[in-house]
Amino acid sequence: MTIQRIIRSAKRLQGEIKLPGDKSISHRALMLGGLCRGKVKIENLSPGQDVQSTLTCLRSLGVKVRQEGNVVKIEGHGLHGLQKSETILDAGNSGTTMRLLAGMLSGQSFETKITGDASLQKRDMKRIVEPLSQMGAKISSNQGFAPLWIHGGNLHGIEYTMPIASSQVKSSILLAGLFASGVTSVIEHAPTRDHTERMFRYLGIKLDGDKNRVTVPGGQEPQARDFSIPGDFSSAAFLIAAALLMKEAHLVIQDVGMNRTRTRFLDILAQMGGQIALKNERLENEEPRADLEIHHSDLKGIEVSGVDIPLLIDELPILAILASQAHGVTLIRDAKELRVKESDRIQATVTNLKAMGGNIEELPDGMRIEGPTRLDGASLRSFHDHRIIMAFAVAGLVASGETILEETEWADISFPGFFEMLGTLSHT
Repeated sequence: MTIQRIIRSAKRLQGEIKLPGDKSISHRALMLGGLCRGKVKIENLSPGQDVQSTLTCLRSLGVKVRQEGNVVKIEGHGLHGLQKSETILDAGNSGTTMRLLAGMLSGQSFETKITGDASLQKRDMKRIVEPLSQMGAKISSNQGFAPLWIHGGNLHGIEYTMPIASSQVKSSILLAGLFASGVTSVIEHAPTRDHTERMFRYLGIKLDGDKNRVTVPGGQEPQARDFSIPGDFSSAAFLIAAALLMKEAHLVIQDVGMNRTRTRFLDILAQMGGQIALKNERLENEEPRADLEIHHSDLKGIEVSGVDIPLLIDELPILAILASQAHGVTLIRDAKELRVKESDRIQATVTNLKAMGGNIEELPDGMRIEGPTRLDGASLRSFHDHRIIMAFAVAGLVASGETILEETEWADISFPGFFEMLGTLSHT
C-alpha cells in the first residue's frame, strides 16, 4: 500500500530515545548465528524489512528461528548444517542479504537460486560472482545481475584485491572463506565497515592480517554466543541532522553503535561545526557504542572526498540536506557508488532538493551544494529508496509550508516507525 505523508516546518526537536538495532550487524548476527552449533539469542534485532528478508531466507535453509519482538532465538547445526531450500530464496530489496548469503551458499553441496525485487535485480552482482567463482563456486546470473544460481562445494582460498571498496563484497568472500580449504585473504585500498571481522573474533574465529588485509583460515566453525545489537548509526544520522538544523534542539540518542568504520559522519559534522557529545562510551560484543547528545549548530560547508566516502556512503543524502543550510559550498566527490544503490542517490537527491529550491549541482561522482538557501515545501518522490525518503522528511522540517512525501512506506526497509518518532520529537 502506498502511503503519503505531509511534513510541516518545525522549530523544536527535543527528547531522549533509543533506536532499533543496527541493520548491518543484525544481518551478520543472523547469518553467523545460523552457522553456529547450538543456541544463540540476539537482542535488539533490527525490525527493518531487509533484515526480515535475511530471516526468511535462513528459515528456508533449515535454520530454526523463533522471533519475539526484537529478540530472536536461533538454533544452528554448525558450519555444514544448512539444508537445500525447497523454494527460491527472496532477498527482497536487500543487497546485504543477497551478497552475504551468496558467500555462505557458495560453500554448500547443494544448488540454490536467490532473487530479489525489481530494484535489487538492477544492482550489480558481478562484484561477488567473480571472486566466489575464483574460489570454485559455480554461479550463473542474468548477465551479472540477479537472480543468481549458486552451486557451491569444494572451495579453495584465494587472495583477492578489491577493485571497489565494499564491505558487502568483503564479507561475502570472508564468509565463503570459512568453507574453503587453505586461507582466504581480502586486500582493500580503502577501509570499509568491519562488522564481519569483529563478529568473527567475538565468535572465536581466528583472523590474521594488517591494516589493508584480512585473512581467514578455512574450516573454522563459529561458537554459539549471544548478541546485543547497538542502535543503528545510519538511522541515527537522520535524527542527528534534524537536531542540528532545529533552532531549539536538545536530543539524546541512547546506545548507538560507534564502530569507527561507521561514524566518519560525526567527524564530518564536527568539521562543519556540529555540536555532538559522546557519553557513556563502552564496548559490548566487540562493538563500541555510546550515547549521543546533540544541540542546534550553525554549520559551514566543507569538501568530502577520497577515503572518507566509503565510510559515510549511506549518510551522503542527509549530508546534502545539511549542506543546503550550511554557510558556503559543500563539495561531495568520488561518490560514484551512490549511483548503484537502491536508487541513483545522486540524481534522486539533486532532483528533490532542486524541487525545494535548493542550490545544488549534479556531478558525475557527487554533488555541489551551496547554502544556506531557503527551502520551500514541495511534492517529492521516494525513488523507492528508504534513505532518500527519510532525508527529505528532515528537509521538510526546515522548509516553509508543507512537504508532501510519496511512498513513505519505503522507510520501513531500515527504520520502521521513523515518521512516528520524528513526529513525536519535533514541534512547531
